[in-house]
Amino acid sequence: MLSVRMDKWLWAARFFKTRALAARACELGRIQSSGQEAKAARDVRVGDVLQVKNEGGDFRLEVLLLSEVRGPAAVAQTLYRETDESRELRLKLAEERKAMLDFKTLPKGKPSKRNRRELDRLRGKG
Repeated sequence: MLSVRMDKWLWAARFFKTRALAARACELGRIQSSGQEAKAARDVRVGDVLQVKNEGGDFRLEVLLLSEVRGPAAVAQTLYRETDESRELRLKLAEERKAMLDFKTLPKGKPSKRNRRELDRLRGKG
């Protein structure tokens, strides 16, 4: 096997849950191959450099093996190698997102009588 369709390879490498989602990502321009937007039918070959944007983050990777069959995650991870810069950037962004979770969202509507008393106490009133 010398080449595989882009959507099949992305699905087999477990970047997307379905081939339809992989094809849709290609249509939306979220997949780049060697700096150019890749269509779903484009052939992926060993050694290609891909940039994949999905809900998991932005990945810059090199294709090591080809597969048309979706297998276990351990096998899927052997199909590609992520660049060091890409991995560091993704981990940094993940840490920033975790830090942002510490902030609570404000409740909707006006405070109850009990909450109002707590706010007054915090502000030094009464």
